[in-house]
Amino acid sequence: MTDFMTVFPEILVKASQKGFQLRSTCHLFQESHKPQVWLCFLVLSLLSTSTCAAPGAAKLAHLQSCLGTEYLKKAIEKSDAMLYAPSANEPKENCKMMSLKCYILELRMVIVEEVGSENPKTHCVMDFNERLPDLDNGASAYPVDCPPCEAYSLKNITVFMERLNSLLQELNSMQT
Repeated sequence: MTDFMTVFPEILVKASQKGFQLRSTCHLFQESHKPQVWLCFLVLSLLSTSTCAAPGAAKLAHLQSCLGTEYLKKAIEKSDAMLYAPSANEPKENCKMMSLKCYILELRMVIVEEVGSENPKTHCVMDFNERLPDLDNGASAYPVDCPPCEAYSLKNITVFMERLNSLLQELNSMQT
């Protein structure tokens, strides 16, 4: 990395008919692309760290309002699926975000089955899901002592949505 920071000043002496011309130049390894590669790597690394952060209160509120739209409500209520839904006191405090990811994965499945994933009115749920870290990360973003989604009891869509809204309100109040 030290070679990236090194600048070689160079003085060029050029003979001409009227005498000598002196020209000072600096070369930052113009022949090498290493500095550019490292700089791109650094920038991309910094950009990716912000996408792994927990969603803020504004994102949670946006998801709540999105789920409250008439279109999504009707589409979701049509489902007769049984979904994993932890009760309000089931997930430990440090497992709330993992529980939210479980809810969003289940909700995403219902939306895909009932409406399809290409409908623009469902993008808020799909986008929110993309912002949460994956459950199967090797270096998990979630605590290791959190139970898997399948450990929670199966509930109908009405109970599922009540519990999801309760969790969203709780997370929203914790962040404000």
